[in-house]
Amino acid sequence: MAVLFRSRLDYKLIGKSCKWVASSGHNRPGFKPMHPLQKRSGSTTPFPEFPDAKTHEELYKFSVEHSETFWGTLARSRLTWSKDFTTVTDSSFESQKFGWFQGGELNASVNCIDRHMKERADEPALIWETDEPGQEVIYSYRKLSETVGRIGNMLKNSGVKAGDRVTIYLSNSPFAVATMLACARIGAVHNVVFAGFSADALASRINNAQSETVITANTILRGGKLIPAKKTVDAAVSHCPCVKRVFVHYRTDTEVPLGKLDIDMDKSMAFESVDCDVLDRRSEDTLFMLYTSGSTGAPKGLIHSTAGYLLYANVTFKHAFDYKVGERFGCVADIGWITGHSYVLYGPLSNGATTLLFESTPQYPDPG
Repeated sequence: MAVLFRSRLDYKLIGKSCKWVASSGHNRPGFKPMHPLQKRSGSTTPFPEFPDAKTHEELYKFSVEHSETFWGTLARSRLTWSKDFTTVTDSSFESQKFGWFQGGELNASVNCIDRHMKERADEPALIWETDEPGQEVIYSYRKLSETVGRIGNMLKNSGVKAGDRVTIYLSNSPFAVATMLACARIGAVHNVVFAGFSADALASRINNAQSETVITANTILRGGKLIPAKKTVDAAVSHCPCVKRVFVHYRTDTEVPLGKLDIDMDKSMAFESVDCDVLDRRSEDTLFMLYTSGSTGAPKGLIHSTAGYLLYANVTFKHAFDYKVGERFGCVADIGWITGHSYVLYGPLSNGATTLLFESTPQYPDPG
């Protein structure tokens, strides 16, 4: 579920008036839906790169007939590159070879944070709706950048290298978002596991990914309940000989025993600089891996490359949800799912938007 918040109407959310754009307006008498790519009266085309395409149908036709021009133009206009690509696509269904934007280099964290700092450093990047209603926490782009920098330096100084798999077992929070972006910044591959999975389910994903590093919390809050995340991780790691280190973030004041592999993440971060060097990644380098739920067999780890995925998330976020600069966007999916990756993190932040993180459940404190 995703909703776009606009500060115009008269009811309240997160302390400000807002509008649910993805609502059931089609039930209103006389309502005529408009495709988000259609040109509105008195407005400019939603794709300024293609001014001659006045409607969705015209834009679609152009994208099919001139696909390399279409995607190459969007890649250069919507993303920030440290090195321009030489080839838009080199793909063949017959040979099962797929390559996009080859020769190019970029970094996902730069596209989600650094390039917005000049104009939006003190604007909200994240609105964290914590488990308990009425306790919202705002993270500006500056604060998010500093947190990403500290985590990135901590990971590097602890032995995490480019290409290493880092398994993340955290609930929806700014800390989880910063950890994912810190991995992207140093070239590590994040492997987020839904923080409701059992120890066995977690262990299978750690072992399959061959993760040497696991990041979790002492406890997780969900629906008014205290969930012992560290206990679950301990049980999982006992069956994962590949794990060399477990970072523990303290979401609550609850004390948990730390073993020989465990590192107090909050204390370690405190000594790190907020400035973390960026490792440029090739277009086809892996940004993250994400496992299927396992409901139809053994979980399958899917690999997502850096440039192609980031452009997809950026463009679909902006146009499928008709995002306008200054609006607040809310997707209540968990970051452990692909929807959370794309429309809680990478889509909104690569567009410089403000994104909502919802830690709780729709039933708490009551369904109303």
